[in-house]
Formats: sequence, structure tokens, C-alpha cells
Amino acid sequence: MYELIKRDGMAKRGRLTTVHGTIETPVFMNVGTAAAIKGGVSTDDLRQIKTQVELSNTYHLHVRPGDEVVKKMGGLHKFMNWDKPILTDSGGFQVFSLASLRKIKEEGVHFNSHIDGRKIFMGPEQSMQIQSNLASTIAMAFDECPSSVADKKYMANSVARTTRWLKRCKEEMARLNALPDTINPQQMLFGINQGGIYEDIRIEHAQQISELDLDGYAVGGLAVGESHEEMYRILDEVVPHLPANKPTYLMGVGTPANILEAVDRGVDFFDCVYPSRNGRHGHVYTNHGKMNLFNAKYELDDRPIEEGCDCPACRSYSRAYIRHLLKAKEMLGMRLCVLHNLYFYNTMMEEIRDAIDAGEYKAYKQRKLEGMEQK
Repeated sequence: MYELIKRDGMAKRGRLTTVHGTIETPVFMNVGTAAAIKGGVSTDDLRQIKTQVELSNTYHLHVRPGDEVVKKMGGLHKFMNWDKPILTDSGGFQVFSLASLRKIKEEGVHFNSHIDGRKIFMGPEQSMQIQSNLASTIAMAFDECPSSVADKKYMANSVARTTRWLKRCKEEMARLNALPDTINPQQMLFGINQGGIYEDIRIEHAQQISELDLDGYAVGGLAVGESHEEMYRILDEVVPHLPANKPTYLMGVGTPANILEAVDRGVDFFDCVYPSRNGRHGHVYTNHGKMNLFNAKYELDDRPIEEGCDCPACRSYSRAYIRHLLKAKEMLGMRLCVLHNLYFYNTMMEEIRDAIDAGEYKAYKQRKLEGMEQK
């Protein structure tokens, strides 16, 4: 159940109560594609860096180790030793990202595994069954994520199919949640709005899926090639047509600036691989912009990544030492950078919630953006 606590302009301060605990929003979900954050980060680490929600990938876990294996191990929470909420995506994004390996039909999508080439079929029912086996807190509906530059006719047909798939997802989840051997019979379902950069298709789709009274609503198919300005324009147009009394999730976004701008447009759930991926390459986020710790100027720098940061990296290690680890290809260097970046994101979301609570979000956003533009 989602409670809208406060609005500050369009910005929402909310609280989603789930079977695995309460999520304070706006929230950034830490991405653990194969049930682990890349960079050697454990679930014990996640607890220390203020993670509220972990996100895992339906398609990848279906391929390896197999969702039936996870079910036999008691579900994803037990398997990875994480007792807080988990969101699983539906496999729909892989329809987009594995374009050369798939064929889309009304019943679903025929894939070839990116690992061994074996044939896989996934439709709405299969996606729901896999996610039920994983027993995540929140399941995402199965959709197609079309290219943002797809022509309008293709986009309209794709979105209509995604709507039909969503209705099948809802029916299948209701069936699965009623079965006696379902690990999480209170699994939630979020629908996904699509339509590329065509605002009329987006708005009509948002209105249609809002009628289904789902647990939450995502905006998908953005941050896949369009400009930031186009993304913000679509959010301005679409978010007002999604239920304000349900969570709004912008999938796969983004940079700190993207998040700050999207919160201002009514979004309260986010996920992105940037903090972990960039961290593994020595790029770290700070309140004064992004730093590349490979740079020679940090060779003798005895300061932490960011003064005043309470993450495990900044509490104990210098820029010079972390740079040395990265240059020596020591795993610890990547791990410390990932921990710092996730802590930075999670802390920023905490600050965002506090600013909305205080009715000062616009001023906070401006200060944060100006600070991060410093080099």
C-alpha cells in the first residue's frame, strides 16, 4: 500500500508498505542484475550504505541459475540473504537490448540465450511465473521496450500489444498469488507505460493502464537514446496522467541530475547501473561533480573521495590508495568506488526526502545541481 505523505510542487514524498518492509520514497533501487551488486558488494554491505530496495533481473536469473533453483532455495530473499524489498524487472528490456536474438509475437517473445544460444520463450505468463518463483516483493509487467526512434505506426502497435500483455500479467499474477506453494502470495505488480517520444501515445497508454488499478506504474523506454530534454518533456506530459496515489517509477534512470529533475516532475522510484558501473571504472560521484580516480593528480592525495562522507571507502581510505588499487587492478579498488557511489546515491535520496518534507525541494535541487557542476 502506497501513502502519499506530501507534495512539494510536483515532487512526491511517499511511503510504500510491503510484505518485506517499508520503502520511503523517493528511492533509488540498487541494481544487482544476477542477485548481486557488481563489484564485490554483499547484502551486508547494502545494509550499511542505506539501501532500501535491491533490484534483480528476471531474464538473467531465469538463464542462470534458473528460477526453479531459486524457488527450491526458498526464493530470492533467502537465496541472497536480503530481508528488505526486492524488485524484479520482467525481461521486457531484454526484448530491446537483445534485438538480434529475439522474435516478437502476440503470445510472447522467442529468445536465444546470450550465454549458450539455447532457445527461450517468454510471454506475460512465463514472466509472471519466473518472478513468482523468485518471490520478489515487486514484479514488473512484461512489455516491449521499443527503440525511441521507432516510427509512430510501429510504436502504436507495440504499445497496444504491451497493454494486452499487461492484462494477461495481472490475471496470471492473481492466479499465482492464490496457489498454495507460492512463496510470496503478496507479490505486487507494477505496469509499464511505453510510447517512446510520442506524447499522444504515451498519454493514451497512461490513461488506459491507470484504469487497471495496479500497485504501481513505471515509465519505461526512456534513457535509451533520446536527449535529456526529450525525456523531461515526456515526463512533464505523462506523469500527470498516472495515479498520484501510486508509486511512479522511471526505469533505468539515471545520473544524479536526471534523478533531481525527475523527482521535480513527480517520479519517486529510480534504478540505474551508473553508480556501480562507473565505480568499477574508477569514476566516483561527489557533491562537487564526478571524479576519475585514475587521474595522476590523485597519486599523492591523502584526502578521502569526499570530505565528510561516511561511506566505508571515505571513512578509511585515501584517494591515493584507492587510485593505487585501481591501477594495480585490485578488486578492492573497484569495490570501494562502488560502495562510495551507492552510498552517495542513497544519501542523495535521503536528502531529497528531507527537502520535500521541509517544502524546500526546488531550492535543494538548485543547490545540488550547481554544486555538482563544479569541477
